[in-house]
Amino acid sequence: WEKCMKLKLSSGLSSVAALGLLSFACTASAVAPIQMRWASDHSGPPHPAAIAEVFFAETLEKKVPGSKVQLFWANSLYDIPKGARALTQGNLEMLTGQFGKTASIEPYTNVLLGAGKLTTPGAVAKLNTTDTFKAVAELMSKKHQITVLGTGDMSMFMGAGGTKSRYITPDDFKGNKIRSMGPAENALLSALGANPTAMAFGDVPPALQTGVLDGLLTSVGGWNSVKEQAPYYTVAGMNGIVGDYYWFGISQRWWSKLSKEQQAVIKEVFEKDFLPFQRAINYCSDKRVIDQFATKDKTKPGIYVMTPDEAAVIKKAEGGATNRWIKTRVDASGAKLVDAFAKEAEKLVKENPLGSSAVEKIDCSQYASVFARYAKGGDLTNAKARK
Repeated sequence: WEKCMKLKLSSGLSSVAALGLLSFACTASAVAPIQMRWASDHSGPPHPAAIAEVFFAETLEKKVPGSKVQLFWANSLYDIPKGARALTQGNLEMLTGQFGKTASIEPYTNVLLGAGKLTTPGAVAKLNTTDTFKAVAELMSKKHQITVLGTGDMSMFMGAGGTKSRYITPDDFKGNKIRSMGPAENALLSALGANPTAMAFGDVPPALQTGVLDGLLTSVGGWNSVKEQAPYYTVAGMNGIVGDYYWFGISQRWWSKLSKEQQAVIKEVFEKDFLPFQRAINYCSDKRVIDQFATKDKTKPGIYVMTPDEAAVIKKAEGGATNRWIKTRVDASGAKLVDAFAKEAEKLVKENPLGSSAVEKIDCSQYASVFARYAKGGDLTNAKARK
């Protein structure tokens, strides 16, 4: 850094832009290379979550030369519960988790779940501003030594995909073996008469192919990768059938070994580069898939969006089953958080109605080259890791 300062003084730079470039170069050269592994259970590109993780890796490696971010998708290193334990033990650096799938090691993560709560993009984007999220993040830090850096969008339209027919009414669900993302969704599916099976996404395609599953709950991005096996996808507005979200966690044991400069650049890339990109690419991925596969004919394959009346029938059948189940898994304080989050979610939706958020105003054409990169036969397409 001292050499950089001398270079600035001796170069006689007066241009703000030039000085900024030199500052960037000096900052990068002053930070020691960062080696880290990032695990997740979702599939690789073109899944939008994986595309965003590649963006983080390439941005960090560019800003800090010599760094390497290895990405492991589809449980190729850890599933979410094992990954969370690895973070605690210092055997993994970073994880893309889901609140529902984390509940086996921390039941309190369930309190942020539930269909029909955060039902606008603007509300979802502000999940991490709620007192309920802050309480869960504090617990993850103190009890599990995991720092939750932030939350991410899973999909603007979580829904249900069927192999042979479409899920619209409770009768459609009855007796069907349907993949859920975690135990909380089991309560919803049971209320609808289905036989739920919690399953990591990496195990879903062969289960659909062999008839082990009749259908699945997933995101639009997830459905896009299994649409050949489950062509009938139905959504009930935003989070009308499923409500779950990503969390991004760092191992505190690993973090404590980094220099302040390394920590600062990771946080900067995460907050200023990755999070905005993650929300944008997720939204645009959903939009592209919906625009391509939307159908108003319930009998044909594709994405069908329920009418408000149809969605109301599903909500009535659920009847609060998810909240009641969550309360059986936490203590009295956790039960209060379930009710508190319902109120916070309602307030966020009122303050952030449909069409009001920045993400809904994005010009998705600017990401055409990104999606083209991960088209069939493209770079890292359907890969299980980036090493």
